[in-house]
Amino acid sequence: MKIAVNAWFWDNPSVGSGQYLKYLIPALLEADQTLELSLISPKPFDPPPAARSNLNAVVASTPMNPAGNLAKVWFEQVTFPRACRMLGVDLAHVPYFGSPWITPVPVVVTIHDLIPMVLPAYRGDARVRLYTRLVAAAAKRAALVLADSQASQRDIQRCLKLPDERVRVVYLAPAPAYQPAETCDQIVALKQKYKLPAKFILYLGGYDVRKNVDTLIRAYAQLDSVLQAAYPLVLVGKLPQQTSSLFFEPLALVRQLNIEDHVVTPGWIAEDDLPLLYAAAQVFVYPSRYEGFGLPVLEAMACGTPVITSNAASLPELAGAAARQIDPTDVAQLAEALTHLCTEEATRQEIIRRGFEQVEKFTWQKTAAETLQAYRQLLG
Repeated sequence: MKIAVNAWFWDNPSVGSGQYLKYLIPALLEADQTLELSLISPKPFDPPPAARSNLNAVVASTPMNPAGNLAKVWFEQVTFPRACRMLGVDLAHVPYFGSPWITPVPVVVTIHDLIPMVLPAYRGDARVRLYTRLVAAAAKRAALVLADSQASQRDIQRCLKLPDERVRVVYLAPAPAYQPAETCDQIVALKQKYKLPAKFILYLGGYDVRKNVDTLIRAYAQLDSVLQAAYPLVLVGKLPQQTSSLFFEPLALVRQLNIEDHVVTPGWIAEDDLPLLYAAAQVFVYPSRYEGFGLPVLEAMACGTPVITSNAASLPELAGAAARQIDPTDVAQLAEALTHLCTEEATRQEIIRRGFEQVEKFTWQKTAAETLQAYRQLLG
């Protein structure tokens, strides 16, 4: 098979589509050594290391500044399909919600979520809504849509009105680096590096409104003061400076609830340090109201950290019986779950054990094998 892949996000591994490319491409090449794979990008880039000659890095530039939004649309709709035609590939794969309207070959598009169509707060201005309409219409013309979860599959079928046979679920997986710490000294060094407390409750993720961090802070404020002192709440990442219709500014609520002494904000944590960060936490909380997949849940499990997450959207599929699931609107229920996992060590260890079993169901080798199966069935 000769496959072309849109590599627009190749140099941006900090976003979900970039992570997807980073781990899927090597896994595909490993799974099928006869595969001829062309990564197509509008600017020079470093392809993944590969000893074989079946990986082709193609630069197909656009006539405008490659950093602009117009260049992205032009690349998706004109440059990428034109390159597919010139390369003579059998199939094109667009690994995010941005497939071309007209294409010379069958297209597989991976839609990680439909947040702009499902959640009104995320629909954006007129330009964003126009782009969403374009890529939604293009996705309807794709030969096959890959969804990250059954929840995303249902959204895609409902919003794009696609039949069951044209939407297939292929789960993602945590990166291989997400494993338990090898030594206690590693965790001690991490805590010193970022000035973290000895024990803590961890939140890692965005601060847009669907992430539901306000419910987490309100739940934490209900904990006994002794428990708060023993287990500060660590909020990782760049915090918004003000609350808006789309973003929640957590420190204002922290001050309002008088828990400033028990909330730690270390800022940005290097990606290489994230596995140790998970491993150092007493419990990881991911109370999101909507996720197409929710990779941090599996990352925490892989590192041996018990997880509390919500029972919304895709998260129950990932968590199964290996995490404490709560109603994302129930502050008291989340407070009770936090108390339980911070005070009941036997329960905590059982959740950790279940987490290790659950995360073994999700591997990039499995993701690649199911993606290749989709390619082969399309090409007969």
